Parts: sequence; structure tokens; C-alpha cells
Amino acid sequence: MQKNINIQNKKARFLFEIIDTYTAGIVLTGTEIKSIRSSKASIAESFCEFNEQGELFAINMTIEEYTFGNYYNHRPKAERKLLLNKKELKKLLKEVQTSGLTIIPLRLFINEKGFAKVDIALAKGKKLYDKRETIKDRDNKRDLDRVKKIYK
Repeated sequence: MQKNINIQNKKARFLFEIIDTYTAGIVLTGTEIKSIRSSKASIAESFCEFNEQGELFAINMTIEEYTFGNYYNHRPKAERKLLLNKKELKKLLKEVQTSGLTIIPLRLFINEKGFAKVDIALAKGKKLYDKRETIKDRDNKRDLDRVKKIYK
């Protein structure tokens, strides 16, 4: 078993422009945390949504079933409640409703105390030309690093 778990959403920074980030706790059952500790989770297609009571939930987060679990095992794509302060929840809800922004998970990790946490971001979707510009900047930086390496 691995010591530090760090499951990332690699596409998120390419598809979205990150405006603000938060660290949220996540409500899990016993077999879910065991699967996360063995790195059997994915947040690639997931997003966050508010329900009628103003609670934040992670949708489409995949946590594979625990291999040694019995009939008490969890559902892999269940909605999972995220835990934030009331002030942060109100701020996020206001931003989502007024600006049309979205909330996406960036990273799923286990902190020093052993609790599962999710880094979420308030984000705005990028246009196609923004994505092309990101690719171009990445290529230019790679070429520049190669030239610097040659002349060192």
C-alpha cells in the first residue's frame, strides 16, 4: 500500500481556467476510504453541484469497489458530499449562480491525519483558441528549455 495518495484531474487545468481553489473534506464509507488508500479512484470526469439544501456534492467521482469487500461494498459512481465552511459554501453558491462558473475537483489526497480531502476549484471553461494558446505556450517553453540545456 502507498503512503501518500495523490490522484489528480490532469485534464482540468487544460479544459478550464482556474479562478479560485478550496480544500474540502469528503464523506466516505469504510470500503470507499480503503479503495482510495489503494489508489483505486478517478476524478477525471467529475464535477461538483449544489443540491436544494445548499450542500455541495461531487458527481461522477469513480471509486472502484473494494476487492475484499462483501455485500456492504459501496457503489462506484455514487454522489459524495463535500465538507466546507458555511461561508465558503455560500460564496461558491453565489459565484456559480451569478457568473455561470463551475466547480471541478483538481486533486484527491489523504492528509497527515489520514482523512480524505479534495482540492476543488471554481473554474471557467476555456474556449478553443485558449486551449490552442496553452498548447503553443507549452511547446515554446519546452523548446526554450532544450536550448538552455544545450548551452549550459
